[in-house]
Amino acid sequence: MSVLAEIEQWPVDHAVSVVVNGGGAISDQHGDIQRVYPLASVTKLLSTYAFLIALEEEAMTLEDPAGPEGSTVHHLLAHTAGYDFDSTTIRFAVGTKRGYSNTGFEILAEHLERETGMSMSEYAREAVFTPLGMSYTEIAGSCAKDGRSTASDLALFAAELLNPTLLAPQTMADATSVHFENLAGILPGYGRQNPNDWGLGFEIRSTKNPHWTGPSHPATTFGHFGQSGTFLWVDPENRLACVTLTDKPFGQWAVDAWAPFNEKVLSEFTQ
Repeated sequence: MSVLAEIEQWPVDHAVSVVVNGGGAISDQHGDIQRVYPLASVTKLLSTYAFLIALEEEAMTLEDPAGPEGSTVHHLLAHTAGYDFDSTTIRFAVGTKRGYSNTGFEILAEHLERETGMSMSEYAREAVFTPLGMSYTEIAGSCAKDGRSTASDLALFAAELLNPTLLAPQTMADATSVHFENLAGILPGYGRQNPNDWGLGFEIRSTKNPHWTGPSHPATTFGHFGQSGTFLWVDPENRLACVTLTDKPFGQWAVDAWAPFNEKVLSEFTQ
């Protein structure tokens, strides 16, 4: 029996998990891959891809001023602009700490909307969802937390993260490298991390401990988890990705279940 069946033991009513291989195909799945789930902060991965496309299209640049005084698009994407988690309160000076922030992404969306004349949801749909065939995915509200999607759609997105077609490979490589190195900060649900490494919108596993991926995951593993009980990770070294969606909010149950589960996924599908 596949390790993915372990999601049946979690304290949730509905769950689905999909593993995508380096060729972009689904290696295994468990659960209803067509069921729509709220993504919470996994939405940031979708928004990040739209922002990166906008950067490539020169609709905006990393150096554009955005956010508090001295902040740029670069700072906002990397969670170093100083914003509080979910308000416009400034918690620290620009570039001095890693302050994970929904607000920062929402400010980014406003910047993109001004520069393109399109709503964030429309831009994401035209730039990302439609080209990838993600028919059941939308950003219905905040670009930081109000995405909705299916495991089947996110498997298509994971395949794109493994084998970029909408972005230049060098853009993807840069976005999944650490930006503003050696900054400490809080990883929500897992406490203070030093360093709390992040790329351009992508959380990078690095040396974080504890973490929601497995202890054997390479430091280069990147992705995101959401407070709605969702996660998506990509392991670029082993050429593997996993999408898991549930209907139970993140809590201690997830802290206890996810890292061992992801460790087993990595082991089973890299043998």
